[in-house]
Amino acid sequence: MSSPSPAVRPTLPKKSSLDRVPLCWGHRGASAAFPENTLASFEAAIKDGAEGIETDVHVTADNVIIVFHDPHLDRTTNGTGRIQTQNYHNGLDQLRTNKSPHQKIPTFKETIDLLMREGNEHVLLNIDIKVDNEPEKLFGLMREIVESHEGFETRLAPRLLLGLWHPKYIEPAVRHLPYCRRAHIGMSPALARRYFWDACDTFSMNFASMCTNEGERFRSECQREGKDLTVWTVNARNEMIEATKWGAKAILTDRTKELLDLRAEMEQDWDKVARETTALFKWSSVWYSGIANYLISSWEAYLLTKVGGAFRPAPPVASVPLARPPPAARVGA
Repeated sequence: MSSPSPAVRPTLPKKSSLDRVPLCWGHRGASAAFPENTLASFEAAIKDGAEGIETDVHVTADNVIIVFHDPHLDRTTNGTGRIQTQNYHNGLDQLRTNKSPHQKIPTFKETIDLLMREGNEHVLLNIDIKVDNEPEKLFGLMREIVESHEGFETRLAPRLLLGLWHPKYIEPAVRHLPYCRRAHIGMSPALARRYFWDACDTFSMNFASMCTNEGERFRSECQREGKDLTVWTVNARNEMIEATKWGAKAILTDRTKELLDLRAEMEQDWDKVARETTALFKWSSVWYSGIANYLISSWEAYLLTKVGGAFRPAPPVASVPLARPPPAARVGA
């Protein structure tokens, strides 16, 4: 199993019925206040005090990894068309976000450089691997960027979490980036168990999917087997409180400051905060129901297989030959 995260889990300073608050991960940065997936958004989340940021990656026609959610440019920028068919240099690098303050599209390299800046050495990066990426190309390019940093084995790699929606990415991820931790991102506990359980030590699950009876069983399995559970995308106060009760390792949110302010309240008086939600919570919204989650997760599975192909079990991690031997950590790195 890959090495654990180096980040220290926030703990409560006094005796309480809660011994740990979840890590705060900025979903596409502090995206409620800044344009999503931009350096400004990432920097704002870090300034707020978030322990991690989450982002998405795509590869351009000239083999540049950019951090961007959609496969097309239209929703968030003044550009149009599909990312994979356009060059970054003298192309996408000229675009700006529709939302102000208007920002350029950052590259994966620039994002890694941000993590390596003095003062940011604690920040974790959750990399959402979109299913229209070609695995060999993407992970090969990522490896070159990661390994270009001196001391990456200890200073960078343990802070990177590869978020995998589709099992076709497991084997290439192990082969090219064996030193990075792996997470499954999904909405279906059944798919998580069947295709990702042995290959991933973290499960990043849609919040609503964890409210059902099946979700409750999955949460218990994660705790019993030592798997970390993170939930997304949690912007409502009551959902943040509920995820904390579940023992979630991290909460992905667009509203980093709100979560961090709530954490301060929890640290001051957890019992008072905990009373804001009750055992009736899971019946408070139709979106938390088993039927709704079955329909949504089935549609998501259809889209994943339509773009990425059929789900097939990955080979055991231990049997995957590495693209190159994992480097030995340098003394003093």
